[in-house]
Amino acid sequence: MLEMTREEFEELVAEALDRIPPELTRLMDNVAVFVEDEPPADDPQLLGLYEGTPLTERGEWYAGVLPDRITIYRGPTLRMCESREEVVEETEVTVVHEIAHHFGIDDARLHALGYG
Repeated sequence: MLEMTREEFEELVAEALDRIPPELTRLMDNVAVFVEDEPPADDPQLLGLYEGTPLTERGEWYAGVLPDRITIYRGPTLRMCESREEVVEETEVTVVHEIAHHFGIDDARLHALGYG
């Protein structure tokens, strides 16, 4: 397994977020991004997870709720990548993938766009 400290991985996630175009990040609403070492035991290869209500499904009822949560998982990413460059690329793809869910884009469309 490739070695990378949690701090280094968190920095890669922050850099991936910084590469999201400002016109999109301005539209993100009530969402927080976290890094965890491992995903839930029932899905050990999960790279990222979006939990919340996509922007496309929010209505007048949406007020006073906890932020949506995007979690990026370090362990599976490091296990599947063979180099730091692969980790950088996979982290960026995963961050974009989970942010797309925040915007209401489903997995089928993401796969079609190359973010599978």
